[in-house]
This record gives sequence, structure tokens and C-alpha cells, in this order.
Amino acid sequence: MTLSVRPGADRVQRQEILERWYREQLRLEVPGLIARWEKHLGVKVERFFVQRMKTRWGSCNPATSSIRLNTDLAKKPAQCLEYIVVHEMMHLLEPTHNARFIGLMDRYMPQWQEHRQLLNRLPVRHEDWEY
Repeated sequence: MTLSVRPGADRVQRQEILERWYREQLRLEVPGLIARWEKHLGVKVERFFVQRMKTRWGSCNPATSSIRLNTDLAKKPAQCLEYIVVHEMMHLLEPTHNARFIGLMDRYMPQWQEHRQLLNRLPVRHEDWEY
């Protein structure tokens, strides 16, 4: 990837530009995933947010039917993004990671554990990247 910026742009400015670009990529991709999985799961996501998260791939607030996704998911394989979207949406049906949650994941996305393993092998953040 080549990042073109104005002369004099420092590391922080370059990083902010790249973070905005990654966020935009997710904002373009995620609505289609949500729409497809809403039909399968019979749930409705009212809002989704994309933000920089240091230790988590995503989160869900069942009370507001909203999900948050880590900006770094834009840097991961597409199946990992879809897995996290489904995982967070599943919390609209089951708020905890109990046996019912696992059973629902197995039913709707049988390959979810492979996607999770792939994602867990990858770093959440890439702090040492040179921008």
C-alpha cells in the first residue's frame, strides 16, 4: 500500500489518514454483512460503530441493538470480519458466551471456530508499522 500525503505530514498525521481510510472501508463493507445476517438470524442491528480498539475485535450492546467493530478488522481476511459481525449480532439473541450462544454459532456459522482461530493468530493492533 502506498500512502501519498502532503509534504511535511508527520507520523501521527499519516497514521490518522490511514485509520480514517480503514474505518471507511469497514463502513462500506459492514452494512451488507449486517443486512444479510439480519435475515438469517431474525435480529435487527439499529446502529453499528467502527472505532479503534486496543484489545477487542468487537462488542455488542443488546439493550440498544448496536455493535462496535475494531478498525483493524479492515486489515484482516474477509471471513474474519464476517465472523466478528455474526458473533456480535448473535449477542442480540444471547448476551453471554454460554452453551446456547455456542449452539447458535454452530448452527448459523458452522465454520466459526476456524475463523476465530485464524483471527486469534493475528495481532489485534499493528503498533510497530511504519506509516
